[in-house]
Amino acid sequence: MIFWLSTGTGAERGSREELCLRWGWRNAKGQLKDMAARSLLLKLERRGLIQLPKRQRPSNNALRNRSIPLVAPPSDPIRCALREVQPLSVSSVAPGSDELGLFNALLAQYHYLGHRNTVGENHRYLLRDRLGRPVACALFGSAAWACAPRDHFIGWAPAARRRNLQGLTNNTRFLIPPWVQVPHLASHVLGLIARRIRADWQTRYGHPLHALETFVERPRFKGTCYQAANWMRLGATQGRTRNDRDWSIRSSVKDVYVYPLTPDFRRELCAG
Repeated sequence: MIFWLSTGTGAERGSREELCLRWGWRNAKGQLKDMAARSLLLKLERRGLIQLPKRQRPSNNALRNRSIPLVAPPSDPIRCALREVQPLSVSSVAPGSDELGLFNALLAQYHYLGHRNTVGENHRYLLRDRLGRPVACALFGSAAWACAPRDHFIGWAPAARRRNLQGLTNNTRFLIPPWVQVPHLASHVLGLIARRIRADWQTRYGHPLHALETFVERPRFKGTCYQAANWMRLGATQGRTRNDRDWSIRSSVKDVYVYPLTPDFRRELCAG
């Protein structure tokens, strides 16, 4: 089967929409899962199952990545007790908002993994101190498809995981800028986000979250802020990636942390 699509054109968007309509790909708010369809087509092409034509123009995402502004460290680092920067304001960073550029630039420049684009359901948070200075940002996105310690902890069967994985989100990026040195700030930020993310997700995507997850790379990090914010360490990964089907691709070992958002999170995630 070969798809002849012109990537980045109206024809391609129409084809993605047709694919979503034929397969009934809609989110909980009834919107077509356009980006999920695009990701699927690109994966199928990489596996040699379909053929897509060459791009007729550069990707809009690539242009956005090249235009990320630089964020210079302030002349005066923020070194103080937590009470001196409180109360913190927590902002949801929406696509196209004024704060999106700052959010992307902070992660791209100062997070050790960098930052490009997000696909699928995701939510961005930017936190400022009492003087309006940015002191933290966090990105939540798609949960890992499979993770043995997490899946054992939840107790869901593969079929339930496929149905309900959208009830779980992964804290894929968390940053306190290097010039912000405030003891206990990171765990405080995680607590503020945990108290509101379930409602934020419901508003944006039409369904709630039941738990959060994250993967902490060792020995680079100890996971102290997650432990202080009452996240549970469930074990560690095996040092593999999602594409490692023949045990040939090695990755760093990561500690697996989960934070339940409701007392009945297992029932919700295991529901039929």
